[in-house]
Amino acid sequence: MTYAEEASTLPTGTGPRAMATFHNLAIGLLKTLGATNIAKTTRTIRDQPERALPLLSILLSIINNPDPQGT
Repeated sequence: MTYAEEASTLPTGTGPRAMATFHNLAIGLLKTLGATNIAKTTRTIRDQPERALPLLSILLSIINNPDPQGT
């Protein structure tokens, strides 16, 4: 339970679905960037949140400039 989904205070409505979406997005981004140990990487980011800013920048560039080939 890396992202503490069970401890979520949003147990109803669309909260769990949104949390799952963010969870999957984070894992997918880390895998795309070459992380091999997702749990260790997320702990590092948790302990040093400033390391997440470059990842968010990369994510925004992917969103704003999608690959026209779909790859």
